[in-house]
Amino acid sequence: MRQVCGLDVHKDSVFVCILNENGVVFQEKFGVLTTELEQLLGIMREHDVTEVCMESTSIYWMPVWRVLEPYFDLKLVNPFFIKQLPGKKSDVKDAEWIATCLHKDLIKGSYVPEDRIQQLRQYDRRIFDLDKDIVYKLTKLDAALQRCNIRISNYLSNTNLKGYKELVGKIAEGITDPEVLIKGIHGRTINRVGRDVILGALTGVISEADCDMIRQLRDEVELAEKHKDECQSKMDTLCRQWFPDEYALLQTIPGVKARSATAILAELGNDVEAFPDAAHLTSWCGLKPRNDESAGKIKSRKITHGNKYLRKTLIECSWAARRTQGSFYSRFSYHQTVVRRKNSMKVQVAVARKMLSAIWFILHNHVPYRDYTPTPEETPSDDVVTTE
Repeated sequence: MRQVCGLDVHKDSVFVCILNENGVVFQEKFGVLTTELEQLLGIMREHDVTEVCMESTSIYWMPVWRVLEPYFDLKLVNPFFIKQLPGKKSDVKDAEWIATCLHKDLIKGSYVPEDRIQQLRQYDRRIFDLDKDIVYKLTKLDAALQRCNIRISNYLSNTNLKGYKELVGKIAEGITDPEVLIKGIHGRTINRVGRDVILGALTGVISEADCDMIRQLRDEVELAEKHKDECQSKMDTLCRQWFPDEYALLQTIPGVKARSATAILAELGNDVEAFPDAAHLTSWCGLKPRNDESAGKIKSRKITHGNKYLRKTLIECSWAARRTQGSFYSRFSYHQTVVRRKNSMKVQVAVARKMLSAIWFILHNHVPYRDYTPTPEETPSDDVVTTE
């Protein structure tokens, strides 16, 4: 007799319901310590459970998944698809409802990659977090300089330049003479703005406390950049060791290099069998326009929710692909933005969607990227760019 189990996972507890065709067999509340999860594992094996389903509650489902994965057929479900009826909700009822939905085959499990891909994901998402920290710390660092009336950032394109870092390093060491600080500024900037203006921007009122704060912020930025490089180096090593063919094939796509290839493998994996076709993959990523129509009126065509990490990577790759001369993505972007006068950002989303479709075929068929070449019979509306 088929016996299934539903788990309602929380931060400090797991509610369990085991049922079969005759109804509920076992209900209990367990803790989340490893010993308690092993006790839960033993009870589930005693009841001959074959399938287990749980909601994707924050990160709390991950340790439960790791303990149970070797022994059962697990399914992870988005809570949105199995919402309980209002007025009849409790932790025990939730576990029973999850088990009931699983027993009646009303739910489909989410995509959960293998352990190696999950390790890569940890590095990849750590890099995204470090990027945010670096941007935040650079903003704080510039604010500390502005407080001292050092206005050099007003004349630079960004605050992550070599000259700007040299300037910060000198001020952190207590050097405040404008004639010394200007030596680290690029000559092109001085010629464009004027030496007197740059000297005025480097003349400030700097105290010892200001130097200490600037030094600490600089050290925090350097530490974050060091950790980011370590994560990326580890991802490169693991991808060459585990997925050398896929790692090389992905880099044949215009706009995709080592960093992007590792990020794609970390979020998607090397096996796309979980996605029946490219359309399913673009929908899972959140790059597919939504269907929102009522009474013959289209209310929205915004892209759907999905894997934000993979989506961000692909959008960045689409900008690089757009600048790759002679590629299909470059011709497509030119035709859509210049000839048809479409919004540039919307076109980039379309390019990212096309790139993701190409990624699906590359990983599915294990073939390198082959750029689309239009035939002479095709018209300009078929993505052939003319210059007349």
